[in-house]
Amino acid sequence: MEANSSYYLLVLVAIIVGVVVVKKIASCLIKTIILFVLIAILAAVYYLYFVNG
Repeated sequence: MEANSSYYLLVLVAIIVGVVVVKKIASCLIKTIILFVLIAILAAVYYLYFVNG
């Protein structure tokens, strides 16, 4: 269970850093595309590690 919480914390930090960087350097359209890509990656990670795991 400890590994799952550490992994969740790492993903949460990556999301926060990604959002901050995207807000600083990208236009609105690029921000939206990157946000959708991040959501898709997180959904895939959740499905592969927590639903199937």
